[in-house]
Amino acid sequence: MTYRRYQGFAVSPLIILIAANLLLYIAVSISPDLTIRLGLMPATVPSEPWTLITSMFVHSGLFHILFNMLALFFLGSYLTRLIPNRAFLAIYFGGGLLGSIFFWLLGPSTAIAVGASGAIFAVGGALAVLVPNLRVFVFPIPAPIPLWAAILGGFALLSLLRFVAWEAHLGGLIFGALAGYLFRSRRRYL
Repeated sequence: MTYRRYQGFAVSPLIILIAANLLLYIAVSISPDLTIRLGLMPATVPSEPWTLITSMFVHSGLFHILFNMLALFFLGSYLTRLIPNRAFLAIYFGGGLLGSIFFWLLGPSTAIAVGASGAIFAVGGALAVLVPNLRVFVFPIPAPIPLWAAILGGFALLSLLRFVAWEAHLGGLIFGALAGYLFRSRRRYL
């Protein structure tokens, strides 16, 4: 009879990211001035560079955090099965950072950007390149569509909305697609 060695308890990076976003959402709900201190305002980036990262964990309302965390959970759950945890974190933070840089360079100088959408678009972009024909359901479309179409359609639709930082979404999407292409070209993770 053989026994497996106990591997210990490990919490996935995906759960840690979701928990960090939720905890900061609660903190901002208690102290709303944190949005101004942690959100990304292009005019203040030279004096407050940390906001390029902290803005990824601040959300503007219940629906904002809810939709972002649902998207992160579903896209991230699939991506973490295809690539190592470190690579997943690199895509999340790299895409979020490039999204912040795009907003800093292209966004309105006095607007405040918050949210994990740039990082989530990076996760979605990587996944769309790795498994482009994966069929997904997107409400209210009654039939499954290819993941790549859902990601690009979501980007296009959100870009039309007022007060949405399309610049951050674009930066994240570009980073994620490039990362997905890198992993796909290696083929050892597929």
